[in-house]
Amino acid sequence: MPFLSTTSREIPLVLDRSALLFVDVQNYCCRPDGGEYADMSRDEVERTHGGFFRQLSEVALPNMQRLQTACREAGVEVMYTTIESLTLDGRDRSLDYKITGFNVPKGSWDGQVLDAIAPAGDEIVLAKSSSSVFVSTHIDYILRNLGVAQIVICGVLTDQCVESAVRDACDLGYLVTLVPDACATLTEERHSHSLKTIKGYCRQIGTDALIAEIAAAR
Repeated sequence: MPFLSTTSREIPLVLDRSALLFVDVQNYCCRPDGGEYADMSRDEVERTHGGFFRQLSEVALPNMQRLQTACREAGVEVMYTTIESLTLDGRDRSLDYKITGFNVPKGSWDGQVLDAIAPAGDEIVLAKSSSSVFVSTHIDYILRNLGVAQIVICGVLTDQCVESAVRDACDLGYLVTLVPDACATLTEERHSHSLKTIKGYCRQIGTDALIAEIAAAR
């Protein structure tokens, strides 16, 4: 299949060549009672992550829901990644995750996508055990089988797993659209810095504009 562009990243979505990817929007890290915060008191979670949860619940997650609905209605493939080991004890996870202490056991509640954007039907969910979904899953193979050339990426954390997905997708030859107001990380400073850092790897467009683009393309 021919490239959609070899001269610009600012290419509107071609719906039958596009996929929406939610990165790590799961119980483990996106709920205050998730496993990532199991060793913290409620007060400590609020002190260290309160801003993140407010940004997620008040801005990013509602925008994710709107994007999910728009893409489903337009026939765009909707996909998800979650941090989840292939084993119960996490022996298969990356060295970085072992050092950091991240282990979401296979089949656990922590590994499930948030109910607010729960997968429907046979939408694809890929469990990953490293920061980049392109390193620890076969998503590249899947996307190519689906005929996808453009990936819309949103999720958490902007400056970690989202940024890794953007960079790797770009290097593998996809046109990447990042939706900043459908992403979140621990502070606004980190969020803004990440967006500036990866500007050269992706098109960045807000939820309202992207939904209007999808509607116009239908």
